[in-house]
Amino acid sequence: MEHLPEGLAGALLPWYDAHVRDLPWRRDPSPYRVWVSEIMLQQTRIEAVKGYFDRFMAALPTVRDLAAAPEETVLKLWEGLGYYSRARNLHKAAKVIVEKYGGELPADAGALRALPGVGDYTAGAVASIAFGLPEPAVDGNVLRICARLTCCPDSIGDAAVKTFFREDLRAQYPARRCGDFTSALMELGETVCLPGTPDCDACPLRDMCRANEAGAQTDFPVMPEKRPRKVQRRTVFILEYDGRAALVRRPDKGLLAGMWELPNVEGVLSEEEAMAQAEAWGCGPVSAAPCGEAVHIFTHLEWHMTGWRIQCAAAPERFAWTTPAQRADTYAVPAAFRVYKALL
Repeated sequence: MEHLPEGLAGALLPWYDAHVRDLPWRRDPSPYRVWVSEIMLQQTRIEAVKGYFDRFMAALPTVRDLAAAPEETVLKLWEGLGYYSRARNLHKAAKVIVEKYGGELPADAGALRALPGVGDYTAGAVASIAFGLPEPAVDGNVLRICARLTCCPDSIGDAAVKTFFREDLRAQYPARRCGDFTSALMELGETVCLPGTPDCDACPLRDMCRANEAGAQTDFPVMPEKRPRKVQRRTVFILEYDGRAALVRRPDKGLLAGMWELPNVEGVLSEEEAMAQAEAWGCGPVSAAPCGEAVHIFTHLEWHMTGWRIQCAAAPERFAWTTPAQRADTYAVPAAFRVYKALL
């Protein structure tokens, strides 16, 4: 692998000063706000995060507020954002920060990395943006920039490639503007050096980019081979009794751990089979009506769902029988069920 060209900060920071976007977490880049925003932004688009971030900050404005909040409150604020393990780890980390660091995030990349849910990228982002430390935050956007600058022939999914570019960038961090340099790299990858066809004419690094010089921008980065997602077929139940709808809690471990969901089973059930399943649950099913199909895509799994709406004559205690107000205010239901939840 070739080293990055010298002078990245000198070329990138003036561009960043002129093009920086106004984002909620940049207006007051306190350690807590930077940390929460970076956790929310993992595998999630900026536009999707903005509203969640503002709502989260309004409800839980400090680390101590987050640590003291019930998990249900944290998950409800996260509802629809996906990847709920992020919210749980955020909650766990807040408790550690209160107990071990007096409610203040530690100004040390190693200590940040030791917190639940914090990896190299998030630790680097918080350390540089919030504390001004020369700690690179290397994600897919930054790796794409580095790969194009150097025409890197190796997959950016390779841990050795990430480590190489992280250390190469560290040597270029400018004193007093470490946070801006991290943010500028993020900004370039999110707005100019895009996947597919980048906007090289607008890029402040175009004159030092080997891929641009060779006209080979779309050849880089080399991506890791994708594994096909497993497809799982499920039948989802809208069980209704006396104006209430059934929810059930998922196991504490595994996919969507501990979340509330509409009752569901593996496989595609016919009307007769769906009624039999509701009977087995003790719901006393009276009638059934189909309520459509839906697909939800997780990182490595697809749910292909068929729905049945069943009117019940009994309300077994295995389920939480919830009102619309309770579902709106208390119970966090994953986005996987949004199509069926909207029918309630």
